[in-house]
Amino acid sequence: MMRIMFTQFKTIVCCITTILLLGLTACGSSSGTAASSGGGGEGDFNAEYHDAKYHEDCAQGNSKVQVDLSSVSEGYFGLLANSSARLKLQVFKGDEAFTYDVENGVPQIFPLQCGDGTYTIKVMENVSGNLYCELYSTSASVSLVDPNAPFVRPSVYADYTEESVCVKEAAKMAANATDEEDFVDQVCQYICKNVKYDYEEAETVSPGYVPDLDEVIATGKGSCFDYASLAASMLRSQGIPTKIIFGYVTPNNRYHAWNMICTEESGWTRMDPSFSSNGVKADFIGDDSNYQDVYQY
Repeated sequence: MMRIMFTQFKTIVCCITTILLLGLTACGSSSGTAASSGGGGEGDFNAEYHDAKYHEDCAQGNSKVQVDLSSVSEGYFGLLANSSARLKLQVFKGDEAFTYDVENGVPQIFPLQCGDGTYTIKVMENVSGNLYCELYSTSASVSLVDPNAPFVRPSVYADYTEESVCVKEAAKMAANATDEEDFVDQVCQYICKNVKYDYEEAETVSPGYVPDLDEVIATGKGSCFDYASLAASMLRSQGIPTKIIFGYVTPNNRYHAWNMICTEESGWTRMDPSFSSNGVKADFIGDDSNYQDVYQY
């Protein structure tokens, strides 16, 4: 089998920069929408929950890897792998490549976030050190039912169910929201009020870390990855297309995580909940020159 040397999965270190631009006391997205002071009463916002499931009866593979491609038109695929060794997943489409750690023995959902086309899916098994060999490979021809389909469902970096605490909280806000913008504002306010930036976690997070959203809410703290995952999960659960973006922010090229959200009124706009909760002004968040996108999920 072909052997591939991987560089170690990059640790996500998300530090609030030293140039925090104080002055924003309420959360905001890059559209500069004013934050709601507590919900505008029942209105026209009607959300639909989009689930993502691993279908065992549709999966194909070998004795160690099973891949479920039955839902690729909805923007995701399922994976179940079992091995005594560490596993990684690689997903390719054109020049785009994404690498994930795989949890052994647990069905997982992965997004097809690069639109229509042919994706190559490879599961790699650790041989020694950073050396891996191909355990299973397949391809999928994807034609999405909606371009935003991958961004309204749970997946590995926004891992939630209808029973998740954050989803139940989002449902309460949606029931009280007048429209999408009001709902987004309520979610942003909730996150800013209930989650504090965890500097220690941001500096010590292990490679392959994935947020546990119920734990984030229970402890009331997290890194920028936790903030972005929480925001995405709450918004997606109520039908708001939301991306988790990893990349760099000025002035010191810090590796960071934030969100892009899409509403009917504003289109795609940036929301950076970890920065907003720490007082960064909305005009900094809204300035594209301050952000360099690298990966989207």
